Amino acid sequence: MEIKIGVTGWGDHDSLYPERIHSSKKLRQYCNHFPIVEIDSSYYSIMPKSNYQKWVNHTTSDFSFVVKAYGGITGHARQNYSKEEQIKLLKPFLDSIQPLIENNKLKGVLFQFPPWFNCKKENVEFLRTIKNELTSVPAILEFRNQSWFFPQYADQTLSFMSEEGWIHSICDEPQAGMGSIPTVLHPTNKELTLIRFHGRNVYGWNHNGQENWREVRYLYRYNREELCEWVDKLETLSRHTKEVCILFNNNSGGDAANNAKELMKLLGIEFGPSSTEQLELF
Repeated sequence: MEIKIGVTGWGDHDSLYPERIHSSKKLRQYCNHFPIVEIDSSYYSIMPKSNYQKWVNHTTSDFSFVVKAYGGITGHARQNYSKEEQIKLLKPFLDSIQPLIENNKLKGVLFQFPPWFNCKKENVEFLRTIKNELTSVPAILEFRNQSWFFPQYADQTLSFMSEEGWIHSICDEPQAGMGSIPTVLHPTNKELTLIRFHGRNVYGWNHNGQENWREVRYLYRYNREELCEWVDKLETLSRHTKEVCILFNNNSGGDAANNAKELMKLLGIEFGPSSTEQLELF
């Protein structure tokens, strides 16, 4: 099993960069540390193709991106889109990421659904419709409502994901009631599984809406023991999927990059592009 480890975004991880590096140089430098990154700016708006082309140009040939789907598609937008309007947003979103697809740098599109997207027939059909529109795009699915993994639904949820071709986004996150999901070590795609580390800050997770909630929600540093737990878990996953991509999202306090490197060390993963792939920083 191949394992690739990275973090969400590349701009806020101060430990990775020289003190005075310009923001436009950070992605080039990031490639010297990790082989994959999650683009989350795509969640807030449908960006122009030129943004993605620039990121293609700034990365090494074997680098890859997980792109977080636009929030209007997954029901996060402030606009009250109908389901039909959400589906229509797929086309401009997919058009925008074509440079990643054409340059073989798209690892997958992450569809993260909100806590109010619960397990019911209407939402199952919506997922099926979205997947039918995606054709050859690797589609990753992450829930934020616990009902999908209630005992009476968990097997059906996982079977549905397998049958429809969804890649499972397995989460390490606070166990904080209905708005969180358990860690379910069940790949639904034999080629790829995604794992996202959100931290275990129960207080921050449950205080969505407070003035500083974005600052505290992912404020968490994994200790060595917690990361060691995942060494065995990854061994379990290795029997069922060819590749695992791991993204650390616990960056409210700047901990993601350090935790990612610590897990790489525990797993014996050494990373760094060859001298011919080193990208100029200045």
